[in-house]
Amino acid sequence: MAGQMKDEIEIRPTKPEDLGDIEALYGAAFPDEDLFPLVNELLAGSDRLLSLAAVQNKRLVGHVIFTYCSVEPCGRVVALLGPLCAAPANQKQGVGSKLVRRGFEQLDAIHAMVLGDPAYYGRFGFKADDLVETPCPIPSEWKEAWQSVRLGGDMDEKLAGTLVVPKAWNDPALWSS
Repeated sequence: MAGQMKDEIEIRPTKPEDLGDIEALYGAAFPDEDLFPLVNELLAGSDRLLSLAAVQNKRLVGHVIFTYCSVEPCGRVVALLGPLCAAPANQKQGVGSKLVRRGFEQLDAIHAMVLGDPAYYGRFGFKADDLVETPCPIPSEWKEAWQSVRLGGDMDEKLAGTLVVPKAWNDPALWSS
């Protein structure tokens, strides 16, 4: 784009041709965790999701997925945030924040849920959630890491029940390791 700084980060929907770069990105960002099988299954499935890429100088430097799920028995649609990653050279530079904020702008759910670091996700308004149960048990020491944020709708409405997720998210190892 004319006038755009060459180092500016563009946030855009992912494309099928991004898959190889996404795989390399997760391998570099999480060398001790193999999150790519989950990412690949989510991207290959027909489940509703929002997948965004952060691109800088024509290189993919960040990625996030928001998977649409439901809370039962009420049937409320929510978005499960994750995985989220930034290339090691781009960490602590706002890439993840840009991806999360753009996702919030594009979601058509009124709640987002995440299992993640409260210190990081708290900056987006996430708070510990003990009213919505995870689809698989989580370790008791992770209780504060199960969080939600309200994105819109009636602010007094309480959401309670069990998160029902697509098949890719039903692996207990994703919730306990």
